[in-house]
Amino acid sequence: MFCCSGGFRQKLVHVTLRGALYTSWILGLFPFTYDMWTRKLHRSKWLIGYGIVLNVAIVTLIQANDTEAEKTVRMEVFQRNPLAEQINSVHDFLNVSLVVLMLLRCYWRSGDIAKILNELMDLQWCHFRHYSLNDCCKFDDFVLHKCLSVGLELCSMLVMQLGMYPKYSLQLFLGFIGLSAIVLVVLMGALHFHLVVVYIYRCVWMVNRELLRFANQLAEGETVDPAGVDRLLGLYSRLLELNHRLAEIYDYQMVLVMVSFLATNVLGIYYYIIFSISLHKDMDIILLFIVPQALFINMYDFWLSIAVCDLAERTGRKTSTILKLFNDIEYLDVSLGRSISDFALFCSHQRLRFRHCGLFYVNYEMGFRMAITSFLYLLFLIQFDFNNL
Repeated sequence: MFCCSGGFRQKLVHVTLRGALYTSWILGLFPFTYDMWTRKLHRSKWLIGYGIVLNVAIVTLIQANDTEAEKTVRMEVFQRNPLAEQINSVHDFLNVSLVVLMLLRCYWRSGDIAKILNELMDLQWCHFRHYSLNDCCKFDDFVLHKCLSVGLELCSMLVMQLGMYPKYSLQLFLGFIGLSAIVLVVLMGALHFHLVVVYIYRCVWMVNRELLRFANQLAEGETVDPAGVDRLLGLYSRLLELNHRLAEIYDYQMVLVMVSFLATNVLGIYYYIIFSISLHKDMDIILLFIVPQALFINMYDFWLSIAVCDLAERTGRKTSTILKLFNDIEYLDVSLGRSISDFALFCSHQRLRFRHCGLFYVNYEMGFRMAITSFLYLLFLIQFDFNNL
């Protein structure tokens, strides 16, 4: 499924993608088998059944290994601040809903996901495999950064466990393994959406590069076949259709993932205040290092989910900018001009954008608004519960 070419960077991306694939298979999050002869993914009921049994067993393991040490730490906070207990219950319900929804949508819409992935592989093999991909550095960057964020999230959980519960036991270890597996299920589900977005971005990037090559050829007095522009328009329309179908499948999951990241940061700072002010805890290594690093990694992962959608959207806007270059060319062939006009008209009505749940578009502007809103919620929470702090 993954082609490997180029230098060390491309090989690292290749190894990273294979690692993500095998991890998804192990967790039961990728219920597909790959046929090398037809280059197609096929939905596997056996893998779906394996994923359901595995994740039910993981949740059962977490519930059965709720240790006294964890209960003591929670009760110390909740007895001092009852509101924190109510908020924690809501947050736990949100996390459970996220895991259940992530798995249900993965299995229920697995047929649609397989069609999208197969169409992307067909586009890559039939139309883009002759293009050099070494210049598309953003693709490599976002693949490596996202997989790095998944690893950092798991390391952050391990650091928090070691810092908050220094006396380890077998029960605590099993509970940590189960919790890490559930968190990894959520992170890998978000990673799947991220990877498909960067693949769509790379295809649009190659369409833009081909259009720019046509514009340069015309500027130098060479001829361009109108059929080539029509072919690029067909590819572009297929990519936008795949993008729309992808956003429809993953919109609820990604909304809950982003809300979960922001809510975790808000609650983390809130509990930080309760520990340091209400409970008069000393500023030890837990408060000085462990909590801030977890907040930073959560924000880093959240911002990657915003940045990848914004990158694809900006690349789609560049298509319209490149098409405007053809207006500066004199004596443009009539059939070629008609093809360019059709392409420009299509771009003016169809844009590469990610709209979740029909409510908001995912880009840098919305990301800043969400970050600022979460900070305001923290201030409101502190003001509302000021007497208990």
